[in-house]
Amino acid sequence: MPPAKKRTRSYDPAKTRAAVLAQFAHVRDAVRALTPDQLDRPTRLGDRTVRDLAAHLALTLDTVVRALDEAEPAARELALLDWPFADRAGPGEYAAERPDLDALYADVAERIAARLPDAPDNRLVRVLPAPGSGVMTLGDAMVTRAAELCLHTDDLNDAVPGLGIPYDRQALAACTRLLADALAAKAPGGSVEVRVPPYAVVQCVEGPKHTRGTPPNVVETDPLTWLRLATGRTRWAAALDAAEVSASGERADLSGLLPLMS
Repeated sequence: MPPAKKRTRSYDPAKTRAAVLAQFAHVRDAVRALTPDQLDRPTRLGDRTVRDLAAHLALTLDTVVRALDEAEPAARELALLDWPFADRAGPGEYAAERPDLDALYADVAERIAARLPDAPDNRLVRVLPAPGSGVMTLGDAMVTRAAELCLHTDDLNDAVPGLGIPYDRQALAACTRLLADALAAKAPGGSVEVRVPPYAVVQCVEGPKHTRGTPPNVVETDPLTWLRLATGRTRWAAALDAAEVSASGERADLSGLLPLMS
């Protein structure tokens, strides 16, 4: 008999929406206080500056809200666990088009307040520009917005020492779980247990399945290190050397599976 298929994790839509809005507010407050010199600082994301990244974060929500003003697509094209592996558009010239970040964030917040509260979670929206691959439910889209906001909050904190943008707990949990589940989807199996306390535990990698007691192959790390590993911001060997991740067992080497997305 084939093994039972794992059920896709569900997310509470109301909690996810609240988390996204809370994290967006944290970022908005921080961006409002940045100086021109800080906005011009480079980030670890290639040629993107802090200003580019701040504009991109506004775009992550604006894309979804603007989609609610368009005709609803005919069919879903993207499942939630497909999103980490999909091609995502960069910020383009968004920062150049909207240099007043305070006004940009205010505009996005106004559209959110006007459109999001009454939109049903099963409403289809296009979140990626590529035709045939970018339509998902609004509920799933909000989980991906939580992930984008947390990932780039970490990028902003890295680029501006002392910035210290806080993480909404529910948003960080959603991001951590989404990327942990993406690993399990990429390498299905039960021989390795990956723990990211307090938010996620998944089993992955083909091989002998653990049933009880202490698993023979265990990987454990904290949420922010996991986000960085899953997206290539931190390399596996570097995280091991820095004792940011522990790995025990002969199969507990995830270097060949990471990063999951960039």
